[in-house]
Amino acid sequence: MIDKKFAQEFAQEWVSAWNAHDLDAILSHYSDDFEMTSPFISSVAGGTGNTLKGKAAVAEYWKVALEKFPDLKFELSDVLVSQYSLIIHYRSVMNKMAAEIMMFGADGEVVKSIAHYDEI
Repeated sequence: MIDKKFAQEFAQEWVSAWNAHDLDAILSHYSDDFEMTSPFISSVAGGTGNTLKGKAAVAEYWKVALEKFPDLKFELSDVLVSQYSLIIHYRSVMNKMAAEIMMFGADGEVVKSIAHYDEI
């Protein structure tokens, strides 16, 4: 079960990993069979779908995204908590506001994530 303390610490670590552009630290939060949905996957990865399955596929997408946005910096706004999920609300690339729903498995790793933006 997720509590506010866990959620805040997770969000701080997550933002710090992204701001450091440390792909290994970013990936450490996710399960091997992690699934991610984002409206930017098709434009960054050059495909047609907006969902990736598996840590390897997501890692390749994030590697390309970090190269495409070398000045990427996230600013944490808030963290919302539910029993087995949380939402990180933050300022993202290109000054977009973002909210990412993260669902956790029993081992404390993220198994599914859905990213939302104020503008696509």
